[in-house]
Amino acid sequence: MCGRYSFAPELKIVNEHYDITVDAGEIEPNYNCAPSQMLPVITNKNPGKMMRFRWGLIPFWAKDPAIGNRLINARAETITEKGAFRSSFRQRRCLIPADAFYEWRKEPLTGKKTPYRIFLKDRPLFSMAGIWDQWKNRDGEILHTFSIITTSPNELMAEIHHRMPVIIPRDMEKHWLKSNDETQLAGMLRPFPAKLMDAYRISDMVNSPKNNTSEIIIPVEIL
Repeated sequence: MCGRYSFAPELKIVNEHYDITVDAGEIEPNYNCAPSQMLPVITNKNPGKMMRFRWGLIPFWAKDPAIGNRLINARAETITEKGAFRSSFRQRRCLIPADAFYEWRKEPLTGKKTPYRIFLKDRPLFSMAGIWDQWKNRDGEILHTFSIITTSPNELMAEIHHRMPVIIPRDMEKHWLKSNDETQLAGMLRPFPAKLMDAYRISDMVNSPKNNTSEIIIPVEIL
């Protein structure tokens, strides 16, 4: 799964990457993006603007919004089959900006979970594939939510965890938002090349969403 990531790049990098205009103050550095938070996304309905949706998808038909706590990820292998995700995959896709994501490796001898920061070697910013939906409560208030699509791990991630988020290559980001070809879209839901990625161990500070500082991303020496 993907249960935590960071988005704290320079504003100039964000604007150039997505060809949008985000003003100072619209985005605050978040070193510990966590489920239930309102986080930046770029949707297929409004690709020229960065918006804030809540992490944890609530399908439009849901009676209880608590379902979003269980739908922070959508598996690429079954996304076209699951009722909670099928409609969104066809009609409501998004890009989730990030500069890294975190995953926990379960140590074989102790069972302890060790956190790692995973990132792209040559890019300070990338986009994870996502789907979104809008849900209306009894008072008519609308809540926009999203889920990150995950896939099987590449060679790098296999040493850390059995899943990883789908990362959309930069030259395919607009295609992910605009395409109506489900076969082509499904073909994009594959592991990102391991040779273009790297990872290092970080401290247990990341375990709590309350910790949200750059100290989180400082490498920890492996003894």
